[in-house]
Amino acid sequence: MDDRSPLQATIALLEATLESTHDAILVVDLHRRIVRHNRRYLTLFGVTPDELSGGDAVIAGPADQLEDADRAMEASRAIWSDPSREVFDTLRLKDGRVFERFVAPYRIGAEIVGLVASFRDVSRAARAEAALAQHQAFLEKAQGIAHIGSWVAEIDGPSRIGWSTETHHIFGVPAGSFDGTIEGFLTFVHPDDRSAVQQRFDQAANGTSALDVEHRIVRADGTVRWVQERADIVRDSEGRGRRMIGTVQDITERRHLEEQLRQSQKLEAIGRLAGGVAHDLNNALTAIGGYAELALTEMSPEQPSWLDVEEIRRAAERAASVTRQLLAFSRKQLLEPRVFDVNETIASLGRMLDRLLGDDIELRTETDAAVPPIVADPGQFSQAIVNLAVNARDAMPTGGRVTIATSLTDVDEAFSRAHPPMPSGRYVVVSVADTGEGMTAETQARIFEPFFTTKEVGKGTGLGLSMVYGTVKQSGGFIFVDSEVDVGTTFRLFFPPAAAGRVSAPPQSNGSKTVRTSKPTLLIVEDEPSVRQLVASTLRAEPYDLLLAASAEEAIELASKTAGPIHLLVTDAIMPGRSGIDLANALVAARPGLPVIIMSGYTEETLNVAGLEQEVVLLHKPFTPRALRNLIRDVLAR
Repeated sequence: MDDRSPLQATIALLEATLESTHDAILVVDLHRRIVRHNRRYLTLFGVTPDELSGGDAVIAGPADQLEDADRAMEASRAIWSDPSREVFDTLRLKDGRVFERFVAPYRIGAEIVGLVASFRDVSRAARAEAALAQHQAFLEKAQGIAHIGSWVAEIDGPSRIGWSTETHHIFGVPAGSFDGTIEGFLTFVHPDDRSAVQQRFDQAANGTSALDVEHRIVRADGTVRWVQERADIVRDSEGRGRRMIGTVQDITERRHLEEQLRQSQKLEAIGRLAGGVAHDLNNALTAIGGYAELALTEMSPEQPSWLDVEEIRRAAERAASVTRQLLAFSRKQLLEPRVFDVNETIASLGRMLDRLLGDDIELRTETDAAVPPIVADPGQFSQAIVNLAVNARDAMPTGGRVTIATSLTDVDEAFSRAHPPMPSGRYVVVSVADTGEGMTAETQARIFEPFFTTKEVGKGTGLGLSMVYGTVKQSGGFIFVDSEVDVGTTFRLFFPPAAAGRVSAPPQSNGSKTVRTSKPTLLIVEDEPSVRQLVASTLRAEPYDLLLAASAEEAIELASKTAGPIHLLVTDAIMPGRSGIDLANALVAARPGLPVIIMSGYTEETLNVAGLEQEVVLLHKPFTPRALRNLIRDVLAR
């Protein structure tokens, strides 16, 4: 039987409770003397009872163990200044441990006789909290680097949505300024996209489809951006949707690049179509103009029909200029590139443009003396600048200013990525700027298309800028336009500088002419009957033996049956079956040294004649009978 008194039993119970608690307990009187402590206190702080006896207690733990002893002591002094209040704070030790401290007054009845301080080791929770905070910081940093924000929307209960820091940045909303509602989010969605976005969000929340939507937003500053939203549904154990977790990414630059790529691909497709049309049209124009010229040689100007035939010939010439423009756009025009100084060319153009633009247009030229030469066709380059200047004049019906400038610039990776497929590097830049009416974004997207024009019917063919585009691209350059309605337009042409030390090669001499006593044999190969007969009609009066073939296969068979020499091959470049290039390769291999004339509206680079062992001469379609005769005589005389 326990012979302890009730008081002793109560004290024993309190002592057992004090020792069994997980917290460290320290009891001090108002004279700051330690009255009681438990073993947990000794264990947590690693001290002995002797180290606690005597002296004043500061209820902050041993000072030599505290990370910021001065702050802890100051907090303790504040506690002693008013023992009646309760204090809950945190202590950090030098070894990395973190304690929660709770200090409360110790009363006997209504009288405060001391303080009780408890210390709880929350190091693990603090480390977890710090790790979580660090993880959150890393996540925020990663989102900022990737420009991808995150959000969480509650779909089972209040319609609330939370944004990450990067999401605030994407929407242009300062942190804390978003009201956290679905309705508030929808106010940032572009009005034209709002109903579609709401529908997609509802479908995703109902589980009928995943959320993956691209739409426009209107930022707080009024700018319009494109974003992509993706999300998944978090469900409970019964499959009910609780919340939607999603990401948002600013894809404005990607959309811009995709649009540029689509525009580039469209221009490439139109270029291929234009090149094919020009090729077929050149054949017809060669026949029309050629037969008209042959007819004129047989007629007297006094004949009534002479003027009609002459008009046919002139009409063929005018139509041929259209095919040249189409070939320029498709980058298949015949160029004569050489090294030249763009500053000198623009200076000489300035005098002519002054008269061309008129008195109400101010022309300025701003050339940089440091600009190096470029490699291009000077004539086509000049024509491109004239076309741009004339367009600028037409955009300023009441007058204005045209500025033609040159500069040398280094294109960095950022600019290169924004203007594909232009690589980074050094470029000579020629800009033509005006203060005219400017263009809308829709017009800018189509200005280089053949036959696209904003002018009145009969005021333009829509081929001027197409020629400029083709000339720049065929010269290895790039062209971009910046325009704003009622502000003006600037075209910038980027050309690679000529290699150091490169100079234009002097014209090659034809060499000494040889006198031929025998009648030359010419092999004429052309799949278009009208052009083939035109060549035959043109050369029939000449001292040649003609072998006519409608295909490469027929030409090879004719050549194999010809015992004597063939002095010249005149072949169309593009034919069904084997091309004229393949034919030339086969015949030159069988008859080394055989001269070759290629008839085509395309350039040598386009036709890929570099692989031929024999040097070829290009006869550009449409051609006249006189040009054909002169070229054949020249080649045979070499």
